[in-house]
Amino acid sequence: MRLNEDHSAFRDSVRRFVDTEVNPHVDAWEAAGRAPLHDLFPKAAALGLLGLEYSPEYGGEGADPSFQLVAAEEYGRMHAAGVGMALGVQAMMATPSLHDFGAAELKERYLRPAIAGTAVTAIAVTEPDTGSDVSRLRTRAVRDGDDWVITGRKVFITNGAQADWLCLLARTSDEGGYRGMSQIVVPTTDVQVARTFEKLGNRCSDTAELVLDEVRVPVANTIGAVGRGFQQQMRQFVTERMFAAYTTAGQCQYALDRTRSFVRERSVFGRPLAERQYVAFRLTELQAEVDLLRSHNLQACEALMAGEDITRMATVAKLKAGRLIREVADWCLQFHGGAGYLEETWTARMLRDVRLTSIGAGADEVMLQILARLDGLPA
Repeated sequence: MRLNEDHSAFRDSVRRFVDTEVNPHVDAWEAAGRAPLHDLFPKAAALGLLGLEYSPEYGGEGADPSFQLVAAEEYGRMHAAGVGMALGVQAMMATPSLHDFGAAELKERYLRPAIAGTAVTAIAVTEPDTGSDVSRLRTRAVRDGDDWVITGRKVFITNGAQADWLCLLARTSDEGGYRGMSQIVVPTTDVQVARTFEKLGNRCSDTAELVLDEVRVPVANTIGAVGRGFQQQMRQFVTERMFAAYTTAGQCQYALDRTRSFVRERSVFGRPLAERQYVAFRLTELQAEVDLLRSHNLQACEALMAGEDITRMATVAKLKAGRLIREVADWCLQFHGGAGYLEETWTARMLRDVRLTSIGAGADEVMLQILARLDGLPA
């Protein structure tokens, strides 16, 4: 798949947004422990970034997935990865199920303000003792007349401290395992933020533990069919994993570009560092790996546009992206020498931020388990 002039023009507009509305502020946001999403999201929405693939009926752009690929790659140029992650949660993690399966009234009430950036959203799946094993989910929603009464805890919730509503996965029947779960839109009015977490990286992304103690929401807030929440969430995970791979390609490219500029200018023993063959070859090898990741991303995006199941392609992309970005970040820091280890140098923050890519949206080991099963192997 080849991108065209429309994609180039869109890329320019997203890059301006990153350069003017994000990068000048990220140091302050990192120090504060959160980006001001209620201020930032309307600016992103003005460019259509929060509803690129969504129906114009609810304020979306009606664009094909290739424009989301372009946007996510440009998020990789942000000087703090937590901001791009917050945008990704809003556009590609907390709202896809609502757009694809939600009733019209539910979309009008919750999806429209999310696309407009006037409401902040979060995806609430992970629990204190479940991690990637969604089958052990314990949060329960018990029906009482026309309401769900929800009790449980959710952890590691990105945007959780600022969210106006959650796309929450809960048990709605006594069936065990993967059965009997539903996705429910839960306004955060009665949801308690138990704490926010201090993290190794992505410090400007607020990450919260949420407590629901008999929180009442209408049964009409159920997304899609009752009992189909797990299946819908798995589809939403595929979207999330492709977002991670798209963003990673942008992060890698930006980091390699900056490092190539540095080694051309940095003189070591009387010669530019770039003239050292090992340095040149290592950066070239890494660039080749980034080229392959981006080609795979484009192929997956094209398959998605053709209506194909991209579960395998998204899993491969997420696995390889998480491992590649760790390698890129490590080598970029290495070639910056002692300065690369300082907080004032971009390489230190990048090294911390990108470590999450191999953990969030399913750890590497979960990706390998999925792929092994798809290959017919026990896992």
